[in-house]
Amino acid sequence: MNTKEDLLNPSSTDFSMIDYDCAYLPNKSVRMRYKYVQNASQTFATAVIHRGWRRFGKYYFHPICKGCNECKSLRINVNEYHYTKSQRRAIRRNKDTQIIVQKPTLTKAHIDLYNKYHAYKHDKDNWDFRKISQREYHENFVDGAQEFGKEVLYIKDDKLIGVDLIDVLDDGISSIYFYYDPDYTKLSLGNYSLLYQINLANILDLEWIYLGYWVDGCKAFAYKPKFQPQEILDGFPDISETANWNPIVLPTNNGDF
Repeated sequence: MNTKEDLLNPSSTDFSMIDYDCAYLPNKSVRMRYKYVQNASQTFATAVIHRGWRRFGKYYFHPICKGCNECKSLRINVNEYHYTKSQRRAIRRNKDTQIIVQKPTLTKAHIDLYNKYHAYKHDKDNWDFRKISQREYHENFVDGAQEFGKEVLYIKDDKLIGVDLIDVLDDGISSIYFYYDPDYTKLSLGNYSLLYQINLANILDLEWIYLGYWVDGCKAFAYKPKFQPQEILDGFPDISETANWNPIVLPTNNGDF
């Protein structure tokens, strides 16, 4: 039987990538530290995500950019969450939207929707765009889910209109990635998906929604301050160190999600 120490220190391949252009800030470069874990436990995932790491597939990672510390980790306090009027309207708009929570899967509908969403964001927000392959999608969003990785499917008019990839951890839910059908923008599915995560965390008696990173001035993250109250983590402490999260209220603006 594995001890907690074993679960916190799984066999892994550790490496970093060469620098590449930052997607969040102009004229900046990114370097990521990676830990490839073949058989990650929920205990391990909880420990590292609590310390600011993220997960795609079997890869756990965080930035180690030279001369830059702009990426801060955010989490929502579920127990003290207060819904705004606009968020309550988003919930009402989706009263007929069907929701399914299950292990991550890969279908043609997933690939088609993912590519449709990214083509839309390319036209609207100048995102880089190339069609994702089945192999790449599986590697990023299906592989490595173990028992704690889930997908939340949003279905309306008998078709898939949104996919939310999440990890259900010991103390909260980690938001991995969300994409949706731009034909249904009036449903505010991005906002609604986070509101559903908050509701799911309440059902599961979990305290936090781990939102990923906040980069001041980055339009892609402009929606995050709308979900209060929040805490912020500066840096990426080692698994043997305490993660010092602190309450914060970030300025809000009209970011699209």
